[in-house]
Amino acid sequence: MRVLAVDDDPTILRLLQVNLEMEGHEVLLADNGRVALDTIRAQQPEVVLLDVMMPEMDGFQVCEAVRADPELTATPIVFVSARAQQADLDRGFASGADAYITKPFDPVDLVETIERLAAGRR
Repeated sequence: MRVLAVDDDPTILRLLQVNLEMEGHEVLLADNGRVALDTIRAQQPEVVLLDVMMPEMDGFQVCEAVRADPELTATPIVFVSARAQQADLDRGFASGADAYITKPFDPVDLVETIERLAAGRR
């Protein structure tokens, strides 16, 4: 499965990449919201892992743009963020997220979540 991991922290990106590749997934990387949106449009990943706080476009804006695009609207989006207040989760789901995982995250839970969402898309 092709997964896009989006985070402006290179350490988090590497952690996501290693964990997902160990499970056999192809991992695309983006370090800001604008690159993420361009990559989603060009590569159409099966699942997007999206940080909230990023330069150029935040995760909420990226999620809303994906949901507004008829060709991309079914793309599963999982927020992976340190923003763990209920208001953040509410905003994430209101913007169109399918799941919201807070940092620090359990890699097993993350993999199970993306695999469940990708299976539901098929």
